[in-house]
Amino acid sequence: MASSLTKDSVTPGTPGSEKTFFGHPRGLATLFMTEMWERFSYYGMRALLPLYLVAPGGLHLSAATATAIYSVYVSLVYLLAMPGGWFGDRVWGPRKTVAVAGAVIMLGHLTLALPSSGTFYAGLGLVAIGSGLLKANISTMVGHLYEGRDDARRDGGFTVFYMGINLGAFAAPLVIGTIGENVSWHLGFALAALGMALGLGQFLLGSRHLADRSSVVPKPLSAQEKSSTLRKAAIWAVVALVFYAIVGFSGHYTLNWLLVPLTLLGVIIPVLVLTRIKRDKELDRAEQSSMSAYIWFFVAAAVFWMIYDQGGSTLSIFADSSAENTVFGWEFPVSWYQSVNPVLIMALAPVFAWVWLALNRRGKEPSTVVKFASGLVLVGASFFLFLAPLSIAEGGHKAAAMWLVAIYFVQTVGELLLSPVGLSVTTKMAPAKYASQMMGVWFLAVTAGDATTGLLSIAGVDLNKTVIVALEATLAVVAGVAVWMYRNKVKELMGAVR
Repeated sequence: MASSLTKDSVTPGTPGSEKTFFGHPRGLATLFMTEMWERFSYYGMRALLPLYLVAPGGLHLSAATATAIYSVYVSLVYLLAMPGGWFGDRVWGPRKTVAVAGAVIMLGHLTLALPSSGTFYAGLGLVAIGSGLLKANISTMVGHLYEGRDDARRDGGFTVFYMGINLGAFAAPLVIGTIGENVSWHLGFALAALGMALGLGQFLLGSRHLADRSSVVPKPLSAQEKSSTLRKAAIWAVVALVFYAIVGFSGHYTLNWLLVPLTLLGVIIPVLVLTRIKRDKELDRAEQSSMSAYIWFFVAAAVFWMIYDQGGSTLSIFADSSAENTVFGWEFPVSWYQSVNPVLIMALAPVFAWVWLALNRRGKEPSTVVKFASGLVLVGASFFLFLAPLSIAEGGHKAAAMWLVAIYFVQTVGELLLSPVGLSVTTKMAPAKYASQMMGVWFLAVTAGDATTGLLSIAGVDLNKTVIVALEATLAVVAGVAVWMYRNKVKELMGAVR
């Protein structure tokens, strides 16, 4: 498939210079297809996860427990992106790390496919670990394909790569969701494993087209560092093993013994990381000021993702129990709702890019702070909109599918206002000392948001209740208004960054 999209290179000397992929280095085809299949497996399994957790034919858990498990899982994926990047930088190099990650993800999906609830959580853990290893390193390798930061094709290459993400995310619920819901849950998880196997095969076969530096370990651990790291890892592993053995053999173990510590880590670690960077005395005054401004964006993003990611849990569980999932009398699987966001992203992202460019030419493009505030207000508005189908369901009726589609539409517009801008401002505001780590810090905002949702669910809060949804919506809108009201203060702290 990739070779049919290639042509003679217009820029000799780049990796894979004999062919190009839409005018980009041939290696982009390898990474595009790898990421597309990896996202196919990830989003396909994620679309099935909350439904399987509550289904009588699945684990038959309560909605609150299912939401907690889903939220902890998603927060772990983003939390593990930081150590995943560290492995690429210090241990294996990006190329080997991605290959290992693909194998771990595939093994995780195969474990989920086993008809045993005892292995289910081990499968989730393996997929989370593999996703964390892959996430940062495959994006790094896209950057390696281009010679220097000034290569005019760099931004376009990441845009093409981003399309692969959304193609996989769009197709996954339609295929894996349909099979999982209508045929067999475990066959659906097995299809996710097949998707990752295709991605891994594509990566191994096409890796000769990648840049040579993708195989290099940028800053390998010294023998002393290796010994210290292994010793610390072994100590923590033994402590965890002994602790859970005592809890288990004493008869006190419940799922919360696993969920609560992981959820707390998802909240505590982002705070500790930001505090460590902010207190670093090696940062100059301008960098300290930028980090003060960045904390505003980080907190805003955490609130945004807390609500946004419930589109895969709270909204999905609501649709399963209380929505009329039909179009013109034709019933469709609940997991298909998870295809709405990626198809809207593919349709609307070029429109937003054109609008920002047109406004910029006229000197009227909104500032980063205003875009962030607007994204927060919109994600809050989406949950105010959610109150309508909730009220319909509380009246004993099924809510129309278009209510949910409308919610996903509003959230997607909010995402396009906040997420790309967040990625951009993270790279611009990163202190020089932490330039390579700040993207992992941005992912921690997702971790913090999802971990907060997990804590609420573990505490027994029913996130499908009108009062709770209204409170979350109000929180997001108030946060958005607060960011907008203090926009001049935040701009001042940002210095020259815009």
